[in-house]
Amino acid sequence: MYNDITPIHEHKKYWAECFGTAPFLPTSRKEMDALGWDSCDIIIVTGDAYVDHPSFGMAIIGRLLESQGFRVGIIAQPDWNTKDAFMALGKPNLFFGITAGNMDSMINRYTADRKLRHDDAYTPNNEGGKRPDRATLVYSQRCREAYKGVPVVLGGIEASLRRLAHYDYWSDKVRRSVLFDAKADILLFGNAERALIELAHRLSDGEDISTLTNIRGTAVNLAQAPEGFNVIDSSRIEKPRKEAFIPPNPYAVEEQCDTNADKKAETKVAAQPITIRPSRHDAQTSAVRLPPFEKLNNDRILYAHASRVMHLETNPYSGRALIQRHGDRELWINQPPIPLTTEEMDFVFGLPFARVPHPMYGKAKIPAYDMIKTSVNIMRGCFGGCSFCSITEHEGRIIQNRSQESILSELEEIRDKVPGFTGTISDLGGPTANMYRLGCSDPKAEANCRRPSCVFPGICNKLNTDHKHTIDLYRAARQVKGVKKVMIASGVRYDLAIESPEYVRTPEAIITFFT
Repeated sequence: MYNDITPIHEHKKYWAECFGTAPFLPTSRKEMDALGWDSCDIIIVTGDAYVDHPSFGMAIIGRLLESQGFRVGIIAQPDWNTKDAFMALGKPNLFFGITAGNMDSMINRYTADRKLRHDDAYTPNNEGGKRPDRATLVYSQRCREAYKGVPVVLGGIEASLRRLAHYDYWSDKVRRSVLFDAKADILLFGNAERALIELAHRLSDGEDISTLTNIRGTAVNLAQAPEGFNVIDSSRIEKPRKEAFIPPNPYAVEEQCDTNADKKAETKVAAQPITIRPSRHDAQTSAVRLPPFEKLNNDRILYAHASRVMHLETNPYSGRALIQRHGDRELWINQPPIPLTTEEMDFVFGLPFARVPHPMYGKAKIPAYDMIKTSVNIMRGCFGGCSFCSITEHEGRIIQNRSQESILSELEEIRDKVPGFTGTISDLGGPTANMYRLGCSDPKAEANCRRPSCVFPGICNKLNTDHKHTIDLYRAARQVKGVKKVMIASGVRYDLAIESPEYVRTPEAIITFFT
């Protein structure tokens, strides 16, 4: 399926590949000079401290772009009160990439009671106040001030979850898509490796940012929706209709009065199952129009309807583009990105991460790094579809797995690179630890499924729940030289675990050894 897509590690490299791999992506002009760079092709602005580790978004994106041959700089937690901090690395040749960080900046800065937090786990010494409210908006505006005309690209979880008109808890109202408020050129949602690589290469080939409207996993601000699409109107809720009253036929022959009733009963044909074939629109050429922003602000039911439609269109193989009117402009959300293959996942997690914070922080402690420095992410995505969780909306419900070889290789890297490693792996997991290598057993059904969850209200009969690969991984992890103990700190779904009894009964059982 989708065999025509170029794997992310097989794109032709940009000319700047000749500069090689940086020990750390540069954060200052001095570091750029040491690398022999006269400029950056791409500058990533982030609300987190720069930690060169695959659990930090700026590191994964930066190293991925570097692998494509681009010169990537990092501006981490800049002073947002002036544009000067955003000019520290000079003008980027291609674009600014903006991310609020690994968390939504409002959640990072405020408690559920809307009280200001005084700490920040993603900042050296756990210091609060190093990022602004709605960091995506503020950083975008400062980048525009610093260098007019340079494309601004939004990414990260804050932008991803606010790509449509959305309810904002902090202001208790529905806000516009963050793309409009940030006045950015394009928004990338999800993990976005595929979209980012395509975007960077097309810009480097001379295409204008305004023409890049058809990249999967992106949202753009248009004057009008693209032509050639069959638009399905879902901008209103159709109310139930009353059944038309059909009076009985006075001339109908009652069965008990029919003299041929016995004969008809003898020749009655056996009942046949009814096959319903709903008309389906080609996902590649269809788009669904959502209720406009202006109507959602005062209609909770319509807002719920828009949210439901959005969730039903998240299958990357059958999901359609979405359109939402904002004033006199159209928000165009392209189809979801195609999940990464195991080979591509191995490539991403095999990039040359230093696995430690940037040296500019000295001996300062970064709590978020301390928590994950000996953990390993074995997969992405979750098919739980829980209403309180954003993972499915951000990463999708199709599990993207790493190979066992890639995971074991990372364990060895942790052993060799992480200062003070004592032999304990703090987590071998992901969004849900025991969804590794699980998924739909019927590719055709998976490509057309619109169920928000594969496990609610009951486990789908097409879901493969065999935990064999997970058990084999646990066994192999315990055999890595220098690894004394492996913990599972990610969530474990017990409804899936009991479907594979050996997962909790074998000597490598999670209950016995891994908690």
